[in-house]
Amino acid sequence: MPWLLAPAVPNDEVPRWKATGVIRRAPTVPLVLPVRDIRVMYGLRDSHYEGFARNQVPHAHEYFVPMHALTDEHGADNPALQDLMSRACAAANFMS
Repeated sequence: MPWLLAPAVPNDEVPRWKATGVIRRAPTVPLVLPVRDIRVMYGLRDSHYEGFARNQVPHAHEYFVPMHALTDEHGADNPALQDLMSRACAAANFMS
């Protein structure tokens, strides 16, 4: 409850519950919401990424990227990162 009622962003009074756009009124009791879809991208240091990628099998909702690919000034132009992002998006679950 305290987390939901707290501001979503520093220096902004809008509480998290309101920022979601999903909850209609301020909650007065603990709230449980089902999560239908979740994807997680982990940015790992290069030294961690290499060993991890060789020895792990990620779950279907997990994506792993070397940190330098995420922080690269021109990372958005990286074809390998673009390819990974296209597979990670919800649209990838539909035939086009």
